[in-house]
Amino acid sequence: MSEDLDSNFARVVRLAEAAGLPEVTVGTSYGTPALLVKDKSFVRMKDGDTLVVMCALEEKEMLLELDPRLYFQTDHYKGWPAMLVRLSEIDDQSLTGRLVAAWREKAPRRLAASFLEPGQAAPPAL
Repeated sequence: MSEDLDSNFARVVRLAEAAGLPEVTVGTSYGTPALLVKDKSFVRMKDGDTLVVMCALEEKEMLLELDPRLYFQTDHYKGWPAMLVRLSEIDDQSLTGRLVAAWREKAPRRLAASFLEPGQAAPPAL
């Protein structure tokens, strides 16, 4: 692996850990480092500066329009629920938000429903 790929993936892992995402493991997907939840990839490195992030198609279209400096796609990803993120451009807070959203896309429903982000209140008990 290249030095950029190693250091950028280390950043992704660090942010996922800091967010407290449960049931996350480090693995590979398409031969590159990836984060998985329950054996399903939710983000993976494409190259030293590009992260493939799973997301809902509606959200993807909005983000591609909102900030093409950060988010983009190639023909390969058109119509697919994943987008590309420029790691050299995105700040840690925005990247953490993308990691949490991607994790929620791939996590089993019950696990996703049980995850509370920092500062998020638990739903009232019935």
